Amino acid sequence: MSRLMPDAGPQRVLAASNLVYTVGSGLYLTAGVLYFTEAVHLPAGQVGFGLGIAGLVALTLGVGVGHLADRYGARGVYAATLVVQALATAGFVLVGSFWPFVLAVGSAAGAKAAGLAARSPLIRHYGGDRPQEFRAYLRAVTNVGISLGALGAGWVVQVGTLTAYQLMAVGNAIAFVVAAALLVPLPPVAPVPATDGPRWIALRDRPYLLLTVLDGIMAIQFKVLTVAIPLWLVGATTAPHWLISGTMLTGTVIVVAFQVRAGRNINSPAAGGHAYRRAGVAFLVACSLISLSAGIPAWAAATLLITAVVIHTVGELWHAAAGFEVSFALAPQHATGQYLGVFGLGAGLAEALGPGLLIALCITWGRPGWYVVGAMFALTGLAAPRAVRWAQHHQHARRTQPGFAEKAQAA
Repeated sequence: MSRLMPDAGPQRVLAASNLVYTVGSGLYLTAGVLYFTEAVHLPAGQVGFGLGIAGLVALTLGVGVGHLADRYGARGVYAATLVVQALATAGFVLVGSFWPFVLAVGSAAGAKAAGLAARSPLIRHYGGDRPQEFRAYLRAVTNVGISLGALGAGWVVQVGTLTAYQLMAVGNAIAFVVAAALLVPLPPVAPVPATDGPRWIALRDRPYLLLTVLDGIMAIQFKVLTVAIPLWLVGATTAPHWLISGTMLTGTVIVVAFQVRAGRNINSPAAGGHAYRRAGVAFLVACSLISLSAGIPAWAAATLLITAVVIHTVGELWHAAAGFEVSFALAPQHATGQYLGVFGLGAGLAEALGPGLLIALCITWGRPGWYVVGAMFALTGLAAPRAVRWAQHHQHARRTQPGFAEKAQAA
């Protein structure tokens, strides 16, 4: 896992597809909002509202498409989501007003969420004895790809013309098509036959739903580096503005270097619960340091912010590894796509609601809001171990039910 690409085989195919996909994603994550505000000239308020609608659309698709991946074959369903995402992204060049914008970004966001759920059975099937570790490896690859895409987006922003932004959208779409094409050599995963009983079992699993909520609350931390810190740095501190790129680069390098290593000792649901707790404490410390960076000399503010980003990213490593562990380990193998689709609902809520919450608390309210956000993360982390124990008891009870062995064998 320490190499950029695994040995030849299904893992290399998935990694190569993921790398190309995330290069395209890096283009959009870095300059996508600017495309709609600066090139298309949509008001920022409309863009924010439209992205919120897109986030809600994404929430509705992950569970259903994950179920389709379980029942009809994950490779084909996942490739189809990449093609839909490519078409939606290419449609950005046709956007000229609010509702076409909502249609395009809603389709792209929905296909992205669906793809994450559809890919989960592939990760579980081809991830070896520890699919959680392979998922952590893919996250490191993701950060490499996003960084490469961000370099291209930097050129787009520097040029700033409509043509440059449209080339970005087209390049993004091409990356998604290539990512889908790279899946062709991947051996298909046999569909899991339908079983007796309720179809949407993940939505009936209350302990797993609780973990989804807790992980979703903690997933708001991903927006701290991309939303809250840039706005805080510019509006409340005297730190140089180029430090925004410095904070992003610092976090990315740490994730690429240490995400796989961070997950190696988180090898059980109980260990995942403890990792959530450590992550919550790290986020509390980081938020407190960020709050102290206002009203002090530039060099001191920069030092505090970089220190906070390092601590925050260590918490991010623990949080991501914990999520990989509990989401896979507590999901029955015959319903991996459906369960991982449910688990993705938490991250989807964080994506839709996190930016507004952080802006309201940390930027509008100011310094006290950082302490509130940090406390929210810490309390969530403290609740996680007990939620994991409940989920483990529920899983044990489910495995002792008549017919479970037959379902597992069929999977």
